[in-house]
Order: sequence, then C-alpha cells, then structure tokens
Amino acid sequence: MSDNPTFDRIQSEIDGNSVVLFMKGSPMMPQCGFSAAVTQVLTMMEVKFKGVDVLQDQEIREGLKEFSSWPTIPQLYVKGEFVGGCDIVREMHESGELKALLENKGVEYA
Repeated sequence: MSDNPTFDRIQSEIDGNSVVLFMKGSPMMPQCGFSAAVTQVLTMMEVKFKGVDVLQDQEIREGLKEFSSWPTIPQLYVKGEFVGGCDIVREMHESGELKALLENKGVEYA
C-alpha cells in the first residue's frame, strides 16, 4: 500500500486482472478513437481484458498519468507490466510483438 489511495486503486485493478485497459468509455462503447483502436486490436486477438473507464473517475484519470509516467490514455497493462498507449499497441500488434508478449506472459484468450 502506498500513501496515495488513487495509486492503490489503480494497482488493485492491475493486480486483479491479467490484461487491463485504462480507456475512455467501455470496451462496448469506447468514447475516443484511440481507446477504440486498442479495444479493436485486443478484441481481434480474442484477448480477455478488463476496461476501466477513466471518464467515470476523475481521480483515476489524473492519477494514472502520474502512476505510469505516461501522459495519454488509453494505457494497456499486461500481467502487471505497462505496455503503452495506442500507437505502441498498434505497432506491437502489426509486428507480432504483442502476440509474443501475451504468450510469454501466459495470457488467456477468449
């Protein structure tokens, strides 16, 4: 536990799920193109993931940027490791690197 309750909540989501996408909107209804693009990649790959809607929680939305030292949303975490945002996830998907990462980490598919 840290001194920051928001960081604790973020860490709890990361620890409680193999794949977590902090995003704007939900996996069924993304509220920005970048969140939609990452959701589409994960859905196409049939990866089970939890979407956390940062638009529903201002503390998480702001705290996440400090937590990860990454200024933008969406943010993808796999087995506790920060992977990146939309551009990185798309590039990793296109190169096959994302599939390799998921397999190396033992992530379940739908």
